[in-house]
Amino acid sequence: MNYFSITSLSLFFYVLIASACSAQGENKKVIQSDSSLYPHELLLDFEGHPVVFYNVENLFDTLDAPGKNDVEFTPDGKKGWNTERYNDKLEKLAEVITFPPNHQPLMVGLCEVETLPVVVDLMQTGKLAASTYRVAHFDSPDSRGIDVALAYDSQRFYMLHQEAVFVDIGPRPTRDILYVKGLLKDSIELHVFVNHWPSRIGGVERSEVKRVAAAKRLRHKVDSLNKVHEHPNILIMGDFNDNPDDISIDRALGAKAPANAKTNGLVNLSRGPYKKEGAGTYNYKGNWDMLDQFIVSFDLWMGHNGLWVKDGKKYIIDDDRFLYFPNSGGSTPNKTYGGNNYYGGYSDHLAIYLYLERH
Repeated sequence: MNYFSITSLSLFFYVLIASACSAQGENKKVIQSDSSLYPHELLLDFEGHPVVFYNVENLFDTLDAPGKNDVEFTPDGKKGWNTERYNDKLEKLAEVITFPPNHQPLMVGLCEVETLPVVVDLMQTGKLAASTYRVAHFDSPDSRGIDVALAYDSQRFYMLHQEAVFVDIGPRPTRDILYVKGLLKDSIELHVFVNHWPSRIGGVERSEVKRVAAAKRLRHKVDSLNKVHEHPNILIMGDFNDNPDDISIDRALGAKAPANAKTNGLVNLSRGPYKKEGAGTYNYKGNWDMLDQFIVSFDLWMGHNGLWVKDGKKYIIDDDRFLYFPNSGGSTPNKTYGGNNYYGGYSDHLAIYLYLERH
């Protein structure tokens, strides 16, 4: 049976089971490989299949989840969120994710997703339904119930391990960092981190300490991998709510421009376009910020372990159809909501992507 053959009835039972598990205690935060996965010896070629990251702007179902502050995303809530709007958003998100040319995505990192079922729905929508995707996901402690997830083509990536990395920022919890380890064709090992760091609510400087805490937690995990593995292929993606040259990214995490990277260091693929071209993925009051970034290990950048980033570049999915052009000039991402006003767009962020290839 197809992994994603989930009916409305089964989704209903999923909600019941998830609620029961939450009542009994914290969900398991570490999962080893799933024996039902496509055997890694038979993995298909991954080259030409993009890695995509996308902040999908509040992809909620229409149900009021117990213990979560999500009532606004219900039919009776302030936003009037309903099945028609939900399905329309799924179609639009799938259009963005499949925009890069050539082939279906190898993997898709997502943030601002409410539950596993909404990710399943997304990966069954439009052109995405043509591939066999599985999802790595944990319910995070975020008060609104928004999580990160990684959907991956199970015929091209074999998941060995997934883990929710807790980020301690004080009394109001934030999203976990998702860590996934797996194999590509020819048993090439890849370590993937999906991030959604604390927001800038309350001001950039005032909230900075929370993002620095997330950066230090991620840096600790990266250092641990460097101690255990020789030349690890590490791919970090996410909405960091900071720009590449901000303290959390540049200093606490130590993600540098390619020219300044060092052995066991991290290379920020988003730094060049942000500094030189003024490019961005999020627009605030007319100013573009590069909040959504790809960061890789020095070894992946150099191709020391059989893998590297094609052309050393990442790309922004900024086709005009995904943008809004106000009468005042300029452009912004074509978003779904502005406050409680429904615009029916895609997301308030632009998606990014890159390609991996053998070296």
